[in-house]
Amino acid sequence: MSHEKRLVNIESDLTHLEQLVASLNQTIIEHDKIIQHLQTQVNRVATGLETKEMDSIKGNVTKPPHYQ
Repeated sequence: MSHEKRLVNIESDLTHLEQLVASLNQTIIEHDKIIQHLQTQVNRVATGLETKEMDSIKGNVTKPPHYQ
């Protein structure tokens, strides 16, 4: 194999790898956005559950007669 043909093959492989890295980078960016969105939703649900649980606890607590 001549040096020129070998160089062309290396450049072709490098171009392919650069495209692959760009594609993977875009995928990672999209996944990060999805993860951030899901994390926000989980935080909202957790906050809502905590609020409901606290309301339930407060509703079940009865004051002793001397506090009423």
